[in-house]
Amino acid sequence: MEGGVGHGTDATAFKECLALSYKNPYVLRLAFSAGIGGLLFGYDTGVISGALLYIRDDFKDVDRNTVLQESIVSMAVAGAIIGAAIGGWLNDKFGRRTAILIADFLFFVGAVIMASAVNSALLIVGRIFVGLGVGMASMTAPLYISEASPAKIRGALVSTNGFLITGGQFLSYLINLAFTKAPGTWRWMLGVAGLPALLQFILMLLLPESPRWLYRKGRQEEAKAILRKIYSAEQVEVEIQALKESVDKEIEENKASEGINLFKLCQTKTVRRGLIAGVGLQIFQQFVGINTVMYYSPTIIQLAGIASNQTALLLSLVTAGLNAFGSIISIYFIDRTGRKKLLVISLIGVMISLGFLSAVFYEATSTSPAVSMAETSHFAATFTCPAYHNAASATSWDCTRCLKASPDCGFCASPQNKLLPGACLISNDTIKDACHDQDRLWYTRGCPSKYGWLALLGLALYIIFFSPGMGTVPWIVNSEIYPLRFRGICGGIAATANWISNLIVAQSFLSLTHAIGTSWTFLVFGVLSVVALVFVLICVPETKGLPIEEIEKILERRGLHLMFWKKRANEKNGGEVDAKKEGGGDV
Repeated sequence: MEGGVGHGTDATAFKECLALSYKNPYVLRLAFSAGIGGLLFGYDTGVISGALLYIRDDFKDVDRNTVLQESIVSMAVAGAIIGAAIGGWLNDKFGRRTAILIADFLFFVGAVIMASAVNSALLIVGRIFVGLGVGMASMTAPLYISEASPAKIRGALVSTNGFLITGGQFLSYLINLAFTKAPGTWRWMLGVAGLPALLQFILMLLLPESPRWLYRKGRQEEAKAILRKIYSAEQVEVEIQALKESVDKEIEENKASEGINLFKLCQTKTVRRGLIAGVGLQIFQQFVGINTVMYYSPTIIQLAGIASNQTALLLSLVTAGLNAFGSIISIYFIDRTGRKKLLVISLIGVMISLGFLSAVFYEATSTSPAVSMAETSHFAATFTCPAYHNAASATSWDCTRCLKASPDCGFCASPQNKLLPGACLISNDTIKDACHDQDRLWYTRGCPSKYGWLALLGLALYIIFFSPGMGTVPWIVNSEIYPLRFRGICGGIAATANWISNLIVAQSFLSLTHAIGTSWTFLVFGVLSVVALVFVLICVPETKGLPIEEIEKILERRGLHLMFWKKRANEKNGGEVDAKKEGGGDV
């Protein structure tokens, strides 16, 4: 699940962050303790991709049912949608700290259920519990950090939540790799997630509630006591006054926005156009296929012809590492390059990468090794896959045809060269071991190919282009584009759109690859990325360095600024945007 990274932050903020953290480690303790929620979010996104390989080996009903595999992955997303919705109410009613504690409890329970699951149904129940915890933590952790951090380093500390999300994904691949030889493999992979949840639960018990929430609930003295720990003596009174003014203003805005619904929001031109841009970006973030890579990258690598689970996990570590690196690149470029330019560059790269992946998988399928009657008869007649044995045109079969004919078929490669004709056999552990005993490779998820490394290159290119742009910018634009009084409700709508889109993609990817092939599936994502590029050029304004009032004016007059590589008039002269340079047209 691609999570949101905080507002763009430059190197100066990080230097100040390190300096202040040295002087006042209490602030760093607050941020780190809450940030473990981001680590859990990222870990859950990544861990299932590797665990699924071994779950399929243990539960044959999962191995032969792509919808069941998709459900195991996507039920956590479904739980997260509910968790995020409940989390908003919990945050307001009981506080940020309490919401994080509940999220940790749910995550821990989910991890225990998954690790001890005796069937796929229990596994799905555990995934739902984990999803509920992830949904709550994903929205509460950045909120707690933001409200408990000094203003000048707030952006840097909130950005650490984004680092911990991608860091959690990278950690999950390392842990997956570490447990490949351990008895119970996937049980350890999924169960280990309970440890950071338990750690955060203990740490949060020792930390205070958000001072902003306390102040709003009329517990001013408690809030002031916490602020005195966060700020220096000369700053604290100023911050207390600022907090009072901010909370008073927020209460007034909430009163003014009572009775607001989606219909009323869409009647306001600036809000409607902001929602189109913000929600559209969140939907396209998922529809260009990022979570197919994060959830299924080892499976994708196996589809490209890598037989070993361990090798697939090792190679998938590259994509997780590049994703973490991309979030760092984004923080450097977001306020230098601008949001729109970064989105356009990102989407062009994503289009090229998806086109490349589509071509690689098409070529891999076209050159699939043939099935040889001689190689198949080398094994006992009872080992032959029934679909192949009964086929009228068995002489024209290749590995791809063998694997697609039935979930009960597997391909045993030639011992001389995996690209030479092999055998189409029944897929079970006994025959798999018989194949391995003859120094042959066994394939059930993809066919031998000389293009496997090109698939890894395509995945790496995809992540390199996606992560700094489409990975982070949609969240940043959504934090800037809405009028202040509508920011909460509009941000919630956009985040919900992201989760639902995530669920759709996670629940359909394997079914698509089975129905139309991996090559065509990546081509579909490529076409959607072209649509996303057109959408960004037409509907998304550049918000870099602009106050909210200026953004509202751009949305009001529908300034497209198609020549996004040129600076606006107000960026050159500090004045109003030159309307003559902006395209027009209503939506």
